[in-house]
Amino acid sequence: MNYFFGFSHWKHEFMKPFLHKLDAQSVIFVNPFFKKNYFSLAMKKGLNEKSGIYIWGKKSFPLIEEFAAKNALELYRVEDGFIRSIGLGSDLTQPYSLVIDSRGIYFDPTEQSDLEHILQTTVFDEALLARTKKLKEYLIDKKLSKYNLYENKKLDIPNNKRVVLVPGQVEDDASIRYGASGMTNLELLTQARQNAKDAYIIYKPHPDVLVGNRVGNIEENTALKYADSVVTEVGLDSVLEVCDEVHTMTSLVGFEALMRDKKVFTYGMPFYAGWGLTQDKNTLTRRARKLHVDELIAATLLLYPQYIHPISLSACEVEDFLIGLEEERKIYSASLLYRVKVKFRNFISRKSQLLLRIMLLKK
Repeated sequence: MNYFFGFSHWKHEFMKPFLHKLDAQSVIFVNPFFKKNYFSLAMKKGLNEKSGIYIWGKKSFPLIEEFAAKNALELYRVEDGFIRSIGLGSDLTQPYSLVIDSRGIYFDPTEQSDLEHILQTTVFDEALLARTKKLKEYLIDKKLSKYNLYENKKLDIPNNKRVVLVPGQVEDDASIRYGASGMTNLELLTQARQNAKDAYIIYKPHPDVLVGNRVGNIEENTALKYADSVVTEVGLDSVLEVCDEVHTMTSLVGFEALMRDKKVFTYGMPFYAGWGLTQDKNTLTRRARKLHVDELIAATLLLYPQYIHPISLSACEVEDFLIGLEEERKIYSASLLYRVKVKFRNFISRKSQLLLRIMLLKK
């Protein structure tokens, strides 16, 4: 039997297509009313020395982790993939890509993950790199990124200055806690200005923060003390197209910038740092191999994640997933009724989550 911890109820259904190799009857989600009861509930549901264990992200379940270690059980950590969906995860949007990691998780540099192991050990042959090159060209041509939420627009940016993009992040996200020592967006923006005094700095808030779902907002008048402009509801590719550099803590934007041959400066330790491709404030001696950017892309997008097709929801390769994602994006752009339906659903989701947070704060 396989036990799943930290998966909120809305995630139960979307997990099914990713678990096609498991017997459906063996998948057991453990969601006690009080979190402290998770271990006793799992034991009541049959957890034993032969079970498989899955935990969402870096959520902490110490008794389960101790049980797994004591009994040498397989423990997997699950997280959204790097090209996820049309829409935000914080709006409870179905993801079409996940990573299921048997060693750690890619955003936690304190221990090795499957992705880091792949990057350290894989011999990237010519066929794989040729496939990677086509994938990279497709992503850039179609302007696809993680969420694909906003339309791309031409930005009016001075062409006589070096242009630096500073992407905001969700400040209470695990990637910041583990990979950037709890750094804030304002600290990042301040340091970026110190390191790029004469540059034209664009600050782009994280979309989850922008819609009010997550923590990390900087008031615009504060951001403009360090940035020359703040861009919000435009596609990421619009900004990457005009920038020369990206300064980031651990944002996936840094990886997407590397794909587009931009300079990347990291202030934390994201999965793409330490391989000779970025200018890093911090070091990780464990990462000693020097990689080509296409090798990084091959590991990150071809070898590490799992994909399902956005229409059929069946397991597929990344190329088929991207074609389906592009089809869904075209439907979203062409159909007013579909856009209204999605926006109404997102509105209800955001209000419900806000109400839940208010209720929890009152307790």
